[in-house]
Amino acid sequence: MKRLLRHITEFQMAFLLLTRLPAGRLAGNPPELAAASWAFPLAGVAVGCGIGGSYMGFVLLGLPALLAAVLALAVGLVLTGALHEDGLADCADGFGGGQTRARKLEIMKDSRVGTYGVLALIITMAARIATLSTFPADLNSLMLIISLAMFSRLNMLACLAYLPAARSDGLGHSASKPHSLSAGIATVFCVPAVLYCSSLIIYALLAAAMAGMCFAVFSRRQIGGQTGDVCGAVQVLSETAGWLCLASLFTSASV
Repeated sequence: MKRLLRHITEFQMAFLLLTRLPAGRLAGNPPELAAASWAFPLAGVAVGCGIGGSYMGFVLLGLPALLAAVLALAVGLVLTGALHEDGLADCADGFGGGQTRARKLEIMKDSRVGTYGVLALIITMAARIATLSTFPADLNSLMLIISLAMFSRLNMLACLAYLPAARSDGLGHSASKPHSLSAGIATVFCVPAVLYCSSLIIYALLAAAMAGMCFAVFSRRQIGGQTGDVCGAVQVLSETAGWLCLASLFTSASV
């Protein structure tokens, strides 16, 4: 019984961290963030359903696909509180504006958004809107969106597992080095969603994995490891890369 309650608390913690959805109050002592990492992909299910479901709904209501994509992404931002986009902006400001590792980390900790961060958000959001608007409003697209939402959060877990913490405090430090069992459980959760997708998901997952890995390597060279901001950027960039791949495949198929 105690183990079940602990897992429920870990599930709640993952949702409270990665979404703005109500998940109840944490009972007793909150678990370590690394212990809750197995539930990261489950948070992706909720966000993916929100984005994909709203996109399908807006298109079926007769809205143009481009406008439907804008509104669907707005739903996604509400569900996550733009947590991952904030991480991307902080990384862009730090990596672009700092000359030393210490200065980069200092800039990333600053709550203000600079030129590099604004440009990174504009480019990324424009790419996400343009790609999502090419998706057919059908069940297969919904499953593809959910699968990439889950896998991109699995990429966050991989980043935490294989990169050292760049700071001695913060989210990246508290969640660093999750147990291999947590990683295994998170991976297993992603399998059913992937199996219900068309074969296009294979190419999208490869693109997402490549984008996440490249940014993780880049972050290690820039600041020596990962932070919470780096994990957020990995999520956004890997999911966007997957969407770009799918958009290319959808466009090619329609030509």
